[in-house]
Amino acid sequence: MANVLQELATWLHEVFVKQFDAWVLLGFVAQFFFSMRFVVQWVASERAKRSVVPIAFWFFSLGGGCLLLIYAIQRQDPVFIAGQSMGLFIYIRNLWLIANERKAAMTKVD
Repeated sequence: MANVLQELATWLHEVFVKQFDAWVLLGFVAQFFFSMRFVVQWVASERAKRSVVPIAFWFFSLGGGCLLLIYAIQRQDPVFIAGQSMGLFIYIRNLWLIANERKAAMTKVD
């Protein structure tokens, strides 16, 4: 058992300490922003007492997705690059639709 714990400790040190650099820090910051979208959505839904997706969700998705894409490109991870690239189109399209909806609502008010 002690050997397994020692191997685990060695592996954790290799992964989280020896590899730590500015790119890994960027990856963690990006993941934080990407994860915040769920917190924002959860809080908005709790306040409304129904499921809602606030605009901040899409901005956190876009910001976190962009940073994660930069990180994935630097790491040369094709799966991560493809996944984040596709998501960016969805986030931008949703923000575009929201902007058009608001513009139409403003036009009706005038």
